[in-house]
Amino acid sequence: MVGSFITDVVVVILVLGLMIFVHELGHFLAAKFFGVRVLVFSLGFGKRLLHWAKGDTDYRISALPFGGYVKMAGDDPSADRQGDPGEFLAKPRWQRFVVVVMGPTMNVLLAVLLLAGLYKFHFQKPAYDEQPARVGDVDADSPASQIGLLPGDLVVRLDSLQNPRWEDVQIKILTTVGEAMPLEVERDGKTLSLALTPRAEGPDRVGYAGWYPYEPGVIDKVEPGLPASRAGLISGDEIVGIDGHKILYWPRVHYLLQSGQGKPVQLSILRGGREFQATLTPVLTDVMGEKLWRIGISFHNDMIVRRLSWGAAIGASVEDNLKNCLMWFDAVGKILTRRLSARSLAGPIGIAQISGEAYRAGLPELVILVCFISLNLGLFNLLPIPVLDGGVILLLLIEGLIRRDLSVQVKERFVQVGFLFLLLLVVFLMCNDIVKTFRPS
Repeated sequence: MVGSFITDVVVVILVLGLMIFVHELGHFLAAKFFGVRVLVFSLGFGKRLLHWAKGDTDYRISALPFGGYVKMAGDDPSADRQGDPGEFLAKPRWQRFVVVVMGPTMNVLLAVLLLAGLYKFHFQKPAYDEQPARVGDVDADSPASQIGLLPGDLVVRLDSLQNPRWEDVQIKILTTVGEAMPLEVERDGKTLSLALTPRAEGPDRVGYAGWYPYEPGVIDKVEPGLPASRAGLISGDEIVGIDGHKILYWPRVHYLLQSGQGKPVQLSILRGGREFQATLTPVLTDVMGEKLWRIGISFHNDMIVRRLSWGAAIGASVEDNLKNCLMWFDAVGKILTRRLSARSLAGPIGIAQISGEAYRAGLPELVILVCFISLNLGLFNLLPIPVLDGGVILLLLIEGLIRRDLSVQVKERFVQVGFLFLLLLVVFLMCNDIVKTFRPS
């Protein structure tokens, strides 16, 4: 437990440190390009721990790792101007705009390039993500079951999505709560028009429909000496039914075995185009310290694993980041209009937990998470909130429209409101993380 906590903390500091470094590097490079004197380049806030000076700039690592900043000469509107052409406020507004926007831009570029690098050498996703959205199973008493959806139904329309892939369906469901969406499915050659209303579920209170993708129960391995082996099951057999329950989603087999508590089960097996029946009695075994009812089989998990060309990798990265970008805006809009719970947001504690889990899952998962957080960080910084980059951009746009600088008093109040807002947001996110940790449902 303690080891996992320490791992989570170290990983999130490294992850956020990378993204903050890239973000501030964007501001730094743009400032240098336009001849702005950079006084401080800091990773972290607060007390300076390490530093070295080069030219006009003091490069430092500070005590609080969750942040960072670039301090430029003449960027404080309340300070006396020295008439130095290297001051930030002495530069034309369009140059100041570029300096400010380069921070979020670098975060977006990091997400695109890092994900493209991963896809170049390791592109992996479940096969069903790229397949038509066919329903493999439906939970009892779920929104999907309540409108009569059945295993085998093919989704041909979900709200604005036409002939969606399962990946598109999952994103749409996650960001929709309590809203009826038009749904059309094909069943036995007929098209049924329905309406699906996902409900909030889990600690994050995200959308839940209670349906699962089509993943046939094709046996990959059979363990010697256990019921499946004794019954003559072999690799390549497909379990198409268990006690009359159609199997189009192989994880359902595990659920039915556990809920049966060791009672004999009748399996319908498809082999070489012929179907036959087999009755097996599960045995209670120890799996990594957990007692489970098993028949001794593992299923073929159909994954797409390949290496892409650089062109295809960049294209896939741009496509996935664009989807994440649209999902982010959709989720933020719904949170602001109270159509999605704010519990779906993650603060420092939540990000640390997710980062630690991704690290333990493997390098590809960690890279994907870094890209996702970097993209979110870039988009968040573009929001028109005082003290964020988006707030500075908003002031520059207003000044450009009125063709004069706003007063120092207006800018100071603007910044004060921003600091108060961010402080309240951090407190809320911390409390939100604690609630989700100790009260997960």
